[in-house]
Amino acid sequence: MRQEKTSVLIVGGGPVGLTLAMDLAWRGIDALVVETRYPGEPPSVKCNHVSARTMETFRRLGLAQKVRDTGLPADYPNDASYRTTSTGIELARIPIPARNERYTATGGPDTWWPTPEPPHRINQTFLEPVMFAHAAAMPGVRILNRTQIEDFDQSDHNVIATARDLDSGETFRIEAKYLAGCDGSRSMVRRKIGATLSGTPVIQRVQSTCIRAPQLLGMMPGKRAWMYLSLNPRRCGTVVAIDGKETWLIHNHLYDGEPDFDSIDRDWAIRTILGVGEDFEYEIVSKEDWTGRRLVADRFRDRRAFISGDAAHLWMPYAGYGMNAGIADAMDLSWMLAAVLKGWAPASLLDAYERERQPITEQVSKFAMEMALNNMRQRKGTPPEVELPGPEGDAVRARVGKEAYDLNVHQYCCGGLNFGYFYAGSPVIAYDDGEPPAYTMYDFTPSTVPGCRAPHFFLPNGRSLYDLLGPDYSLLRFDPAVDVEGMVEAAAHRGVPLVVVDLPPESAGDLYPHKLALVRPDQHIAWRGDTEPTDPLALIDLIRGAAVAAARKAA
Repeated sequence: MRQEKTSVLIVGGGPVGLTLAMDLAWRGIDALVVETRYPGEPPSVKCNHVSARTMETFRRLGLAQKVRDTGLPADYPNDASYRTTSTGIELARIPIPARNERYTATGGPDTWWPTPEPPHRINQTFLEPVMFAHAAAMPGVRILNRTQIEDFDQSDHNVIATARDLDSGETFRIEAKYLAGCDGSRSMVRRKIGATLSGTPVIQRVQSTCIRAPQLLGMMPGKRAWMYLSLNPRRCGTVVAIDGKETWLIHNHLYDGEPDFDSIDRDWAIRTILGVGEDFEYEIVSKEDWTGRRLVADRFRDRRAFISGDAAHLWMPYAGYGMNAGIADAMDLSWMLAAVLKGWAPASLLDAYERERQPITEQVSKFAMEMALNNMRQRKGTPPEVELPGPEGDAVRARVGKEAYDLNVHQYCCGGLNFGYFYAGSPVIAYDDGEPPAYTMYDFTPSTVPGCRAPHFFLPNGRSLYDLLGPDYSLLRFDPAVDVEGMVEAAAHRGVPLVVVDLPPESAGDLYPHKLALVRPDQHIAWRGDTEPTDPLALIDLIRGAAVAAARKAA
């Protein structure tokens, strides 16, 4: 029987699985991705947003510019426009720059974010081929297309998976040190490790249709937008520009009394949302009907097998944080797997993955569900007067537009979900007496409290702080007189890769109140202080997972 061997077997070659493979390879760990689709076979028309945090990951992997050069035309606005219909009267607009202005735009609700890589609007049909090509060209990444993992077994030393070639029918074995299930909402890996999803199984059903309508863009008055959201008493819906020319994805948000995807005539709903008559011609490319849920797995791991992305959590795609949350899972898992496989961390480090990511997914899923419920209420309560001509209609439109802006700027400019979340209760973070600042979907406060994302800033020469960080642990020092020899020696003694990054004391302003900050491979703060800890070796053992109990403070 044919046999394959790899360090990490990744089940699923979508964005989460591909990013995990790329990051592992970048860290020197070989990965084998198994995907059921053909090479180049396009995904369904779904994800339309790459978050700033994900773009930061792509920047490190040399992928950010390739992704940013793809998608909507360079000058196509990424705005969200609220209208009576897609071709009707505008009620409000959330301004989001086109990609040719993303690095230079100011004054918008997300242009002030502290990041070297702003977010990018791109449909997954354009994103995934770029990711696939980049991953396939990386040494250390192998991709087996038209292959399905049917089962796997674990021992104390490895994972043995049974794979099947979907074209030839050949069955073969794959041996790996670890297995990562990035295999989506119907995850075989999730079932195999005995994880179950719980939460809210049905929040809303959405009748979604991808259409081709070359004449539609010219019928929409005023400035173009990436997303058009129709608010009228007959049928509310969302229209997403896929290519900025002729391809559109239309979401018809079904109400409580419409339990089935065919409860509402699809053609009538499309025409009502668009605001077009019977003579308007369009072609249905595909139907993408889906059910909005809030479900989180009760476990993300069983020994050597892990789950990430939709395999671990499902929620309404508000704030565009489905795929991006999965990639954040993958980034947390990647550096830990690499550390263990390289030998500078014991296997107990991997206990931190579930401890860190599961609470975050619970938080994000509740943010998304709350946003979904608020939008459902807004759509259902759209007053008939919103389409009246004259002053009475103008007053209603002004009120409805303000309500739409105030509610939805939180999801389309979700700074809190990007930069505000923190890891609490991790066994590999040296906590102190500082309390991490609260965050919402929209708001956040940069902080060096251990567990928070390391606050980003640009140096006077224009360089990004993140570009100075090492691939593993980085010790930021804002005062060259502070002795860090003990920490450097302790890290070397344990084989933990550590680089010292000396920075001008004034470069970070008030962002870094301490003279030292230890940054993890995923840009989260592991420890901070004004002097070395009295026992540097104990700190190094804590952050590499040798001390499994969570510590509130490193002496």
